[in-house]
Amino acid sequence: MLFFKNNELLKIASHQLGKYKNVVLRFAFILAVLASSFLFAPKIALGNRYPILLSFLFLALGLFILILRWPILGLILVMVGGMFIPFSWQGGFNVSQIGLAAVLGVWFLDMLVVQRKFQIVRSRAVLPILLFALISILSFFLGQFSWYPFARNAPLAAQLGGLAINLLSVGAFLLVAHLVDNYHKLKFLTWTFIIFGSIYVLGRFLKLDWIDHLYQLGFTAGSLFWTWLVALLAGQALANRDLKFGKRLLLGILILLTFYVALDQAFDWRSGWFPPLVSIAVIIAIRYWRNIRYFAILAVIPFYFIVTASIGQEDWSWGTRMDAWVIVLSIASVSPILGMGFANYYWYTPLFPIRGYDVRFNSHSQFVDLIAQTGLVGLTCFIWFFIEVGLLGLKVVKSAPEGFAKAYIYGALGGLAGTLVAGYLVDWVLPFVYNIGMTGFRASVLAWLFLGGIVSIEQIVRHQANSIS
Repeated sequence: MLFFKNNELLKIASHQLGKYKNVVLRFAFILAVLASSFLFAPKIALGNRYPILLSFLFLALGLFILILRWPILGLILVMVGGMFIPFSWQGGFNVSQIGLAAVLGVWFLDMLVVQRKFQIVRSRAVLPILLFALISILSFFLGQFSWYPFARNAPLAAQLGGLAINLLSVGAFLLVAHLVDNYHKLKFLTWTFIIFGSIYVLGRFLKLDWIDHLYQLGFTAGSLFWTWLVALLAGQALANRDLKFGKRLLLGILILLTFYVALDQAFDWRSGWFPPLVSIAVIIAIRYWRNIRYFAILAVIPFYFIVTASIGQEDWSWGTRMDAWVIVLSIASVSPILGMGFANYYWYTPLFPIRGYDVRFNSHSQFVDLIAQTGLVGLTCFIWFFIEVGLLGLKVVKSAPEGFAKAYIYGALGGLAGTLVAGYLVDWVLPFVYNIGMTGFRASVLAWLFLGGIVSIEQIVRHQANSIS
């Protein structure tokens, strides 16, 4: 009997291998060429780098095989790598970007070589984000022109960095939308982030010195880390009926601890607690709208005092920011449609003194940066995308099954609102290369990953409905 089962398994394996024989051979040939190049390259030319390059080759090969077999692991590695791995190149190009580029490459390779078709999911949120990627590429090429003869353009590396941030952010959204095709994968991605994020909050609450050395500053100092941790915790705590009361209470305690850490230890850092606060307010408003709609106006009063108090304590900061917005928008007026390319306006600012100082500065606003770099068209596509994702979430939450999926949608909608607020405060969503920088991508990628989860749930719900019908 055992022999019969093993024989059947061998037949199945043989059939599958035969089915993808050409694909396997192609991959094997490519990898063999790469391996032989390193193995037989003159060691004199490589010197001491030979063992390092060889180790890197085999590590990359192993990761390639894992990602090809289980793409969700690639997304987990992107997120967890951004949390813990300190490696980065000059300019801040780090493991989050490298890993995401690798997963995107494997995904494209799988479609072109294995599936032999390039297929994009049908969703209202996909068109604006693809157009945004296209506009980003066009703006990059426009950035090679000299818009102000008396100032130099940004170095090409900085411009490529800005373009990479935009395209990789779009890629993160599309990867989750396409590769996360069941609730188990989405749960894996979500709870991995919640667990590791909560460990950091507990470490900060207990004032453990080693916790900040374990986690990367580019991740924990990112507004979107705090925003999405609170949003996803709140969504599950308030709406996941599959969780027992004790577990939901634990999630609520973690939310309180997160706000305690953010308010008690870093109150002056508004980006750490105000966007998460907005996230919770939006989740409660959507979840309990029928019960609180007559009292919703009362929430405007405390929010008004919170905002005015925050701004009032930083009159100089907000005043200079508004001055910067006016100047940057004036600079961008030479190319308002598609912008001046990535990072260029930063090098033009000395021609436009701010409060009497001829210095380089940035806008500290995601939306002003978008106008300067990708023009009004880029800003329109960006806002259009967030509107479409929001409307999609409001639609899907009605048909999503009770439990994790419905709770996820609530959390993602709250995270979306908090993300937009964070973008208003500073360029947390698409980090500007001369401000939050490339290292900020470690945290900013979270928004794009988890917003992609809304489309993922949409596709799962649609597939299940089609299967029933």
